[in-house]
Amino acid sequence: MTWGGGVIVGFLLMGAELTAVDAAFYLIFVGAAAICLGILGLVGVTLPIWGQWVLFSVLAVGSMVLFRQKVYDRLRGGAAAGFDGSAAGAVVAVREIVPPGGRTRVRLRGSQWTATNVGPAPIASGADARVVDSDGVELKIEGLSSKPIEG
Repeated sequence: MTWGGGVIVGFLLMGAELTAVDAAFYLIFVGAAAICLGILGLVGVTLPIWGQWVLFSVLAVGSMVLFRQKVYDRLRGGAAAGFDGSAAGAVVAVREIVPPGGRTRVRLRGSQWTATNVGPAPIASGADARVVDSDGVELKIEGLSSKPIEG
């Protein structure tokens, strides 16, 4: 790929992440790797195509592993570091019947979460549930309403 192609692809990926896609900062690092590869081509470093792909992959994956969480936390205000119970009390909508101990996916503060019904009763499809706790990656919920369970 020419150096200009790498830079253009990199900026397109970064722009897509920042404007249209909410990919949790993965495309930022893929785009940065493409820009770095383009800059290397601009300064005269020539690599065979397989070398370009290997370097691109190493830069993209390496930067994601080393820096993504730190940058994401800093730019998103630390929300990704976990709620540490601050989600407790929030109300979420449940889209399917969730028996006691059952798991489902819910949306809270713009993100999808796995939630477990820790209450004594099943939660009906379409009912609201209150978050009672979180362990950083999973919400613990209890049903709020007494809607009848529909099968």
